[in-house]
Amino acid sequence: MNEAQVIALAGLTQAAALVRTLATEGRCDAGALEASLASVFRLDAESAAAVYGGLDGVRVGLRTLIHQLDGAQRDLAVTQIVLSLLRIERKLARRSDLRRRLQDGILAAQRQAEHFGLAHASVSARLGELYAQTLSTVRPRVVVTGNPLHLRQPAQVERIRATLLAGVRAAVLWRQLGGNHWSLLLRRRQCEMIARGLLSRVTLDGG
Repeated sequence: MNEAQVIALAGLTQAAALVRTLATEGRCDAGALEASLASVFRLDAESAAAVYGGLDGVRVGLRTLIHQLDGAQRDLAVTQIVLSLLRIERKLARRSDLRRRLQDGILAAQRQAEHFGLAHASVSARLGELYAQTLSTVRPRVVVTGNPLHLRQPAQVERIRATLLAGVRAAVLWRQLGGNHWSLLLRRRQCEMIARGLLSRVTLDGG
């Protein structure tokens, strides 16, 4: 387990945590959401941290990952979303047709983001629609539970789907960096220690 793999895991956990809070509370950390959505467009970043615009981009993810690994503060709903996203990534790896559609859709959404800005509602709507047309067709689908009041709002559903897309992007990064299910199971303590070190670094840097 190395720092780059832990950053990718933090990105994955962050996406799951954001989905959870969007579904239950109708809101989430705006900075973390922007960093996660931006990661979808950074396909050729020079490092895992650069995918999120720096370590501060996964601050929420690092904190959540530590809680998930520690056990005492684990959120089982977040764990379930993480596992579902990892399963989708494995199936995506075997579907070249879906990967092509995703790549084309991401390029189109990137042009929209450059024109309107990443935080614009139309960008999350485009990414959410892309998720619905591609990854949402993979079975079993990610099951998101929460407050029906929020889950019935189209704009909120689009944000959730866009964030799930960011989660799959993080799962792809995790695999590209050599991450696998067994390494996580066997090296949980090492992963937690690295995550704590990275979070301390973000805090000391003031960012």
